Amino acid sequence: MKTTHSQILTLKDLLEHWQGHRALTRKVIEVFPEKELFEFSIGGMRSFAHITQELLGIAAPGLREIVTGETNTLQEHDATIQSKSHLLDRWDKSTLEINSLWDSMTLERFPETVKTFGQYEGTVWSSIFYFIDNEIHHRGQGYVYLRALNIEPPYFWVRE
Repeated sequence: MKTTHSQILTLKDLLEHWQGHRALTRKVIEVFPEKELFEFSIGGMRSFAHITQELLGIAAPGLREIVTGETNTLQEHDATIQSKSHLLDRWDKSTLEINSLWDSMTLERFPETVKTFGQYEGTVWSSIFYFIDNEIHHRGQGYVYLRALNIEPPYFWVRE
């Protein structure tokens, strides 16, 4: 049996999918009241601001490692982020960095084995899918927080 390979998504399609999720997560950050963004939690989970800092520590830095081959330590918390506006500014800068780094990606890189943050081994594909899946998982926590605060979360299917 002959194995053939076909491309389901283009690089541009995958980036647009990822950035669609990032746009939705940004909307979730925006609807949080400032105090609750940094202080509200349920069942001992981290605040959504702290969760978002983890996402900031993974997405652009992880992609930067894939592109450059330089290993860095995972930084899941940034004590300098003290306000919603600062968090959103960092989110926007991270989004721009992902777009810039993406220009260096080629399809040939995706099956390569990488070790992000010096400890998580997988392919480029699996690493990028992890970045996206992890964000979706944590955004779900944000939705639960918003519902508990009686705030209507953004529609999950609107990713603009």
